[in-house]
Amino acid sequence: MADPLRVAVIGAGYWGPHLARNFRASPEWDLVAVCDRDAERARRVVGGRSTVEVVTDAAEVLARADLDAVAVATPAATHAGIVLAALDAGKHVLVEKPIAANGADARRMVARAAEVGRVLMVDHTFCYTPVVRAIRDLVADGSLGDLHFVDSVRINLGLVQPDVDVFWDLAPHDLSILDFVVPGGLVPTGVAAQGGDPLGVGRSCVGYLTLPLAGGALAHLHVNWLSPTKIRQMVVGGSRRTLVWDDLAPQQRLTVYDRGVDPGEGLPDRTTARVSYRLGDAWSPALPEREALAAVVDELAAAVRGRRAPLTDGHAGLRVLDVLESASLSLSDGGRLVPVARGELVGAGPKGRRR
Repeated sequence: MADPLRVAVIGAGYWGPHLARNFRASPEWDLVAVCDRDAERARRVVGGRSTVEVVTDAAEVLARADLDAVAVATPAATHAGIVLAALDAGKHVLVEKPIAANGADARRMVARAAEVGRVLMVDHTFCYTPVVRAIRDLVADGSLGDLHFVDSVRINLGLVQPDVDVFWDLAPHDLSILDFVVPGGLVPTGVAAQGGDPLGVGRSCVGYLTLPLAGGALAHLHVNWLSPTKIRQMVVGGSRRTLVWDDLAPQQRLTVYDRGVDPGEGLPDRTTARVSYRLGDAWSPALPEREALAAVVDELAAAVRGRRAPLTDGHAGLRVLDVLESASLSLSDGGRLVPVARGELVGAGPKGRRR
């Protein structure tokens, strides 16, 4: 077996401890350091008897010659500076979502990774869950038929964030899932966003996002910090079957329905179409239970060792970020459908261009 790769985690706030725990548990990795400006916070992540080093300066971590990779779990506004410095230092990078605070920074990051030949992976955690992988397989193998619609709901009585609205807080989860399961990735023909601020906090606390997809399918996302009930559900409808994913039902997370509407020929006056209703079986595939972050760190190792792009590479992060920025533009323009702005990767060679 190859020697473990050596990694440091930068950021010991909410997500960093989860990354550190999974790197420590993986035989593919040797966690050598946890970095945070707050040494005591980093020390709590490391533990009292651990040999993992506590560092307070990210530059000190990046200057180490014995590191293969870093995982960045800091606020989005700091991602570009840390990731670009890490790539320039020859490190492979796993970065928390969103990939950056804006598209210009994200494009620089993706381009630089291509230029220096290093892996840039975005931690789209849900894409590594067994249920989302199963959804991707069902879409890819044609089990659902042609994609007609995606309806996603992510609502709960949540923490009103001080620096971002509900779209930037919650929608990245569902957008990353869409990017993973839709053939060709998330490339909508436009974005329309409607938001509400009933609390008067200066940012949307309730949001609805509409994404017309290539081929005529329509995706709709509902995100909400104010609901007294928690719902985590996605419905993916196709011409043959429809699936329902309920993330709060661990005994039956995924159900596939062979039920729907089949179009027929139009009536003589051509004003109404004949339709027939298909009432077939419903079934739930058996899914393994595994922590998604364990699969994330394994995928990073496989991409580094195989010199290949990870499943959720920088381009995936960029596609999600493009939709978020377009949603903000639509929101400021009264919910009008706006095109998704996708710029070139400035300074990138052929390997740096979007797939």
